[in-house]
Amino acid sequence: MSSSEQIADEPTLPVSRVLMVDDTPQNLVALEVVLEDLDCELDSVSSGNAALAKLLKHDYALVLLDVQMPEMDGFEVAKLMRSNKRTENVPIIFVTAISKETRFVQEGYRTGAVDYLFKPIDPMLLQSKVNFFLGLDRQKKRLEAKLAQARRSEAEMKALYGKE
Repeated sequence: MSSSEQIADEPTLPVSRVLMVDDTPQNLVALEVVLEDLDCELDSVSSGNAALAKLLKHDYALVLLDVQMPEMDGFEVAKLMRSNKRTENVPIIFVTAISKETRFVQEGYRTGAVDYLFKPIDPMLLQSKVNFFLGLDRQKKRLEAKLAQARRSEAEMKALYGKE
């Protein structure tokens, strides 16, 4: 099979999405500027409640989550994400200007973060980390599509030849 035939057989995958959560509009703009050239859709919200609502509507490859926010801090958002079947495995990177005290970093990891970055963030570092999770998300979607195709093929075979 030629490489062009392999590409033609690849299912069209939905675009990966990244959710950015920060109560400071300038921080959201800064994140968007750094990430706008990546192959993904960027969604931004300014509160934990808005983040949870988005997470229940869309699948995300990654959440970039501020720690210090009014009403519901990032740690609480992360705990709620981990307690929900739909969002329990969505990777979280805390992005914060909070104190670099070990207790805050430990709390971030205890609540399920995969990384904890301090502002100001090196743009290349952030792009690299986000790209890594976008790649994982694309791989997951490819595998899910192949599994769905295999299940359809199995059902067709059973329909044609019986349940043997």
